[in-house]
Amino acid sequence: MALHKILKIVALLLSVAGVIFLAMIIAKGDTEVAATGAGVDGFLYVAYIIFAITILFVLFFVLKGLAAGNIKNTLISIGAFLLIVVISYVLANGTPMEMQEGEMLSASGSKWVGTGLYTFYILAVLAIGAMVFSGIKKISK
Repeated sequence: MALHKILKIVALLLSVAGVIFLAMIIAKGDTEVAATGAGVDGFLYVAYIIFAITILFVLFFVLKGLAAGNIKNTLISIGAFLLIVVISYVLANGTPMEMQEGEMLSASGSKWVGTGLYTFYILAVLAIGAMVFSGIKKISK
């Protein structure tokens, strides 16, 4: 229960700090903030702190869940995901291309972008297929 109280206090302090920095930004006015960026730093620091705390808690609870669950099924799932990434990497095209800003995207960068897209497409098809299969299985009962 002590951790819960500490987290409530930290959340309260961060929210008060965020409100104070937001009030400072609003008080400065749109034109001054747009021209100089005055007052934005404190607001961003609060956001960074909240983001870091969120990432730490997500990592902690994911690792805790992995340790508490069936490690064999977890490793099989991670292996299947890595296999999909490897297949996507093989399918991806690694040709350099020009970006909108006039810069060139390297062949390696292009290959990894393609890998991400192919991974997304494969996982989306698998998810849709699982939903359709589940629906058909439920109807047939």
